[in-house]
Amino acid sequence: MTERDAEILRLAVPALGALVAEPLFLLADSAIVARLGTLPLAGLGIAGAVLATAVSVFVFLAYGTTAAVARRLGAGDLRGALAQGVDGLWLALGLGVVVAVALRLGSGPVVDLLGVSEQARPYALTYLHWSLPGLPGMLVVLAATGVLRGLQDTRTPLVVAAAGAVLNAGLNLLLVHGVGWGIAGSAVGTATTQLLMAVALAVVVTRGVLRTGARVRPHPLGVLRNARDGVPLLVRTVTLRVAALLTTFVAAAQGDAGIAAHQVANTVWTTTALSLDALAIAAQALVGRSLGAGDVAGVRSTIRRMVQWGVAVGVGLGLLVGLTSPLLAGFFAPEGEVREFLVAALVVLAVCLPAAGWVFVLDGVLIGAGDGRYLAGAGVVTLLCYVPAALAVLWLAPSGRWGLVWLWIAFAGLYTLARLVTLVRRERRDAWMVTGAVSPS
Repeated sequence: MTERDAEILRLAVPALGALVAEPLFLLADSAIVARLGTLPLAGLGIAGAVLATAVSVFVFLAYGTTAAVARRLGAGDLRGALAQGVDGLWLALGLGVVVAVALRLGSGPVVDLLGVSEQARPYALTYLHWSLPGLPGMLVVLAATGVLRGLQDTRTPLVVAAAGAVLNAGLNLLLVHGVGWGIAGSAVGTATTQLLMAVALAVVVTRGVLRTGARVRPHPLGVLRNARDGVPLLVRTVTLRVAALLTTFVAAAQGDAGIAAHQVANTVWTTTALSLDALAIAAQALVGRSLGAGDVAGVRSTIRRMVQWGVAVGVGLGLLVGLTSPLLAGFFAPEGEVREFLVAALVVLAVCLPAAGWVFVLDGVLIGAGDGRYLAGAGVVTLLCYVPAALAVLWLAPSGRWGLVWLWIAFAGLYTLARLVTLVRRERRDAWMVTGAVSPS
């Protein structure tokens, strides 16, 4: 193993734990709620899509912060890096409160927009309402994690994420089946865990800030700068979430069995994709630091090696999911019809994971370089490629197992390929390689 490989793994392996925290929450929720029946699981599928959107739309709080902090670190400005990170934490807290209140006021129309059935609707609303108090905490977790990644520390988020996953599973079991709160207990357990994780990470970042003498209070201009710099990544992420929500909408047309199977398949996809994104996190930190230090050759060397890692890990995950698909379906979907739908979707998912590995690595490279404007434009283009394919599935295969299969071919196959083309096209050029302490976004 080369020194470059060791550095990649030093950052990527711990980052994996923090990245899969939210999918692990949903996996635990899915497994526990599945024992309540198909309708609660279908409701969780709809509410989970709403919450995943609310969190992932603001993923720039982590990704943009990682790149900005890493650049300043590479340029030797640790105090400035931490000050920018503090502004990101305050921005995350404010956004979390605003979004939680907005979703509470508009929860009914939001779940209806996703095509929830009348029978599953009460379960979706119950889970959504009881989960919202944890939303500000999860956004703070994103921002604090971004600060630590930029400082080349991915171990601390790993420790917090691992503790959170264990606590979440325990609370869910206790509140759902022990206390008897049903799907509301699952939501309360997850929200409580998210808030505790936010407190733990915020304390770690604050201690680092105090050691360097940087400010802890928010700077209005700094918060606004973080918000402005995050707009391109926000647009890029919105296109990804629109594609995911459209996929959930089409899956809902397959009936309650279809949306229940899609909920589990989508959670498996998110978990494996974010596992690949652990490499992208390493790319963000390493590329940002190298560009801050003016090391262009180091950036190119990192890209070549990380693409190899991304494809190889994608192949391994694809084999794992494909070979274990009957076992996964039996565990998460005890009812026969749901299990049949799920196995078919998981096989398609497995085939597409190697390409996803390449996509996530290059995405991380360009985020680390602060190339948000290009990523925003590319996101719009790839979404426009996917929308007709998803709608074609809705029109030509409105229900049944094969409708779900074609939907996953469109989402995991065509959409991933479109993203890969736009990212490779950009990476092969040098316009995005801007050196110095300040990101070009």
